[in-house]
Amino acid sequence: MWPWAVEGGLPVLEHCGYGKVIGMLLGLVHVNMGSMSRPDGLVAAARAAEAAGFDSVWAGEHIVLPDPQVPPSPIDPREPTLDSLLALTWAAAHTMTIRLATGIVILPQRNPVVLAKQVASLDVLSGGRLMLGIGAGYLEAEFAAVGANFAERGAVTDEYLDAMQALWYDERPEYHGRFADFAGVDAWPRPVQQPIPLVVGGHSAAAYRRVVARAHGWYGYWLTPEDVASAQAGLRAAADRVERPAGLGAVEISVTPRGPVTPGQTAAFAEAGVDRLVVLAPHAPDGPARAIDDAIAAVVGL
Repeated sequence: MWPWAVEGGLPVLEHCGYGKVIGMLLGLVHVNMGSMSRPDGLVAAARAAEAAGFDSVWAGEHIVLPDPQVPPSPIDPREPTLDSLLALTWAAAHTMTIRLATGIVILPQRNPVVLAKQVASLDVLSGGRLMLGIGAGYLEAEFAAVGANFAERGAVTDEYLDAMQALWYDERPEYHGRFADFAGVDAWPRPVQQPIPLVVGGHSAAAYRRVVARAHGWYGYWLTPEDVASAQAGLRAAADRVERPAGLGAVEISVTPRGPVTPGQTAAFAEAGVDRLVVLAPHAPDGPARAIDDAIAAVVGL
C-alpha cells in the first residue's frame, strides 16, 4: 500500500475466491478478441473465470487498426476485436458476480456524452459490476480514421473525464470546456456505483498524474516486475506533485504479465506491489481455460 493512500482496496476484494486467500486478485484480459470474440467463446471464458474465483474479465479496445500493420500497432488489423462495452454487456448477461473491466477504452476517440450513457447503462444492467479503464491512446492513424484530436489527446482525456463525471454524479449536469460543452440536459439512469471505479492505463507522467488525482487504480499491459517498479516510481513522483483525494483509497495496481505466469513470477509481481494479475489467454481454442488454470496454479504455488 502507498504511504499516501488510505488503507484498503476496492470492494471486490471481499468476494474474490483465490484473491481473498492469497492477497492477489486475478483477471482475464481480451475477452473480446480472438476465439473469445465469438458469442459462445466469450460466454464460456467469462463463466469459467467466474467459477474459478477470478474477480474480473477485461476487454481491450482498438476501433480500427493500420492496414498493413506497422509499428507501433500492436496486432494484425484482421484480428477479430469486438467493441469493448458491447462485449462486456454480453458477458454481464451470462454471469452473476464477476467484475467487468475495460482495459482500456481510448477515451479521446469517444464522444463523452454518448460514452457516459453507455457506461452508466452497462453498470445498471450488470448490477454495479463495471470497472472503467481509460487511456489516452497512441495510434495516430486510428485517431485520424475516427476524426479525433491526436495532438491534444491528453487535454481531451482530462476534459472528457470531467464531462462524464458531471453526467453521472451532478444533480444538474453541466460542463463547459474546450472539447466538451453542454448545459440544460440530463441523463438517467445514473450508474449504480457512486462512483464508478476508474482505472487509468499508460506510462506517461500525465497518466500517472491522472491515477493519483482521480483514479482508483492503474493498469499496465505486458510488463515485467521491473517494469512495475518503474511505474511505481512514476506514481510516487506524481504523488509529490498532486494531492490524492482520501476517498479514493489506495491505488490498486493491475498488470498483464509479459510471458507465462509462474509462481516465481507471481511472487515477484506481489513483491513489486501488484494487486491483480490480469492474465492473457494463448491463441488457441483452449487458450482461456489454459490461462485460467495456469494463473490459479501460479498463485496457489506461492
